[in-house]
Amino acid sequence: MSILSLFVVIPALMLLGLWLSKSLNQVRGVMVAGASCLLALSIWLTLYFVQQRAAGNTDVMLLTASTPWFKPLNIAYSVGVDGISVVMLLLSSIIVFTGTFASWQLKPMTKEYFLWFTLLSTGVYGFFICTDMFTMFMFYEVALIPMYLLIGVWGSGNKEYAAMKLTLMLMGGSALLILGILGIYYFSGATTMNVNEIAALHNIPVETQKVFFPFIFIGFGVLGALFPFHTWSPDGHASAPTAVSMLHAGVLMKLGGYGCFRVAMYLLPDAANELAWIFLILTTISVVYGAFSACVQTDLKYINAYSSVSHCGLVLFALLMMTKTSCTGAILQMLSHGLMTALFFALIGMIYGRTHTRDIRYLDGLMKIMPFLAVGYVVAGLANLGLPGFSGFIAEMTIFVGSFENPDTFHRVATIIACTSIVVTAVYILRVVGKILYGEVKNPHYLELTDATWDERVAVVCLIACVAGLGLFPLWASNVISDAVGPILANII
Repeated sequence: MSILSLFVVIPALMLLGLWLSKSLNQVRGVMVAGASCLLALSIWLTLYFVQQRAAGNTDVMLLTASTPWFKPLNIAYSVGVDGISVVMLLLSSIIVFTGTFASWQLKPMTKEYFLWFTLLSTGVYGFFICTDMFTMFMFYEVALIPMYLLIGVWGSGNKEYAAMKLTLMLMGGSALLILGILGIYYFSGATTMNVNEIAALHNIPVETQKVFFPFIFIGFGVLGALFPFHTWSPDGHASAPTAVSMLHAGVLMKLGGYGCFRVAMYLLPDAANELAWIFLILTTISVVYGAFSACVQTDLKYINAYSSVSHCGLVLFALLMMTKTSCTGAILQMLSHGLMTALFFALIGMIYGRTHTRDIRYLDGLMKIMPFLAVGYVVAGLANLGLPGFSGFIAEMTIFVGSFENPDTFHRVATIIACTSIVVTAVYILRVVGKILYGEVKNPHYLELTDATWDERVAVVCLIACVAGLGLFPLWASNVISDAVGPILANII
C-alpha cells in the first residue's frame, strides 16, 4: 500500500475517534491530532517530492500503487502524485488545520459538525491522490454530499435554500461527469480507468471527443464556478459556517479546475483544442462578471463569494490558454486563492461572531476595537488585490504573462479584458477596508467587543504566513507545478 493512502486512512481514524469521543475536549483533541498529522504528512510529501526532482527523478507520477477494486469495469484503487497533486494536498491540509481552530468555539452539536467536516475533507484528499477516473469520481461525491448538512444544519441566513441549491446544481454536474467518464472509458478501448494509461493510448476519435468534452468540462466547471453555472456559489458561501466556507472556497472549488485539466483536457486533447474558444469566452465572463458583482454587494460573505467566482474563473481561463506559463499560473492561482479566501472567510466569520452582522453599512471603526482581526483583514485584502509580496501577485502575473504568449488577436483581447478584473478587485477591496475598519465607531455596542482569541489567532497567523511565504518564495512551488504541467500540456498540444 502506498503511503499516500494515509491521506484517507488518517481521516477515517479521525471519524472513528470522533464517534467514540464523549466530551468536547476529546472531540477537539481528535481534530487537532488528526489535522496536525495530515499537515505533517503533506509537508513531508512536498519536501520528498522536491528532493526527488532535485535528485533527477523524472517519473511523471511518484508513489504510485494500484489495487483492483471492481474487475468487470476495470476499476482500481490507483494512487499517485505529481507536482499539481502535491501542492493541492498541501493546500488541503493547511485549510483543514486552520479550519479546525476557526471552528473551536462552534456550538451546538460540535461532535456531529466535525464528523461531517472530516468526511468532507476525506473526499478532498482521496480525489487528489487517485489516478483512476471512477475512484476520483467516488471521492468527488464524498466531498460534495456533506456540504448539504453542514450548510443546512450549521449555516446561517437562508441556509436551507442555499444547501438545496448547491446540492442540486453540483449533483447535476456529477450526472454530466459520470456520462463523460463512461464515454471516455468505452470509446478509448482501454482496459483500465487509469487517467495516465488512457492518455497514453491517443485513440479516442475526434468526433467522440467533441461529444464528451463538454460533459466533463462543464461537470467539473460547475464546481469551479464556470459561468453561467456559478449561481450556487455565492448563496452557498454566504450561508455556510466559517470553516466550511474556508474548505469550500479554499479547496473544494479547486476540484473543478483540477478535474478540467487532469481529465477533460488531458484525455480529450483534440476536443480541448477545437472547443476551447467557447469555454474561454465563458471564463472571461466569469472573471469580469464576478469582480463587478462583488462591487455592488453589501454582505461581506457575498463580496468574497463573488470575488471567488472571479478568481476561480481565472484558473479555468488560464488553463484554456494552453501555454506552459499560463497553466503553471493557473495551479499557482488555485494554491494562492485557496489560502487567501480561507483567510478572508475565517476573518469574516470571526467578525460576524462578535458584531452579528456582515452588512458593511452597519460596520465601522473595527480597527480601534479589534486591531488583530482588522490588520488580518487588511493583509487578506492586499493579497487579494495582488499586492507584490503576496501570493496573489505571483499567481495573477504568471497567468496574464502566459496568456499573452498566444500570438493571435482573440487570445490577447481576452487576456486584456480579463486584466480589467485587477482594477475592479482593487475597487471593492479598498472600499470595504475603508468602510468597515476605519473611521469613528458609530455603534456604542461595538465598544464592548473583544479581539481575537488564541485559537482564532492560530488560524489567522498560519494563513497569513502561508500567503506571504508563497508570495516571497514562489520559486519552489512554481518549479514543482511546472514539472507536472509539462507532460500534461504535451499531450494536449
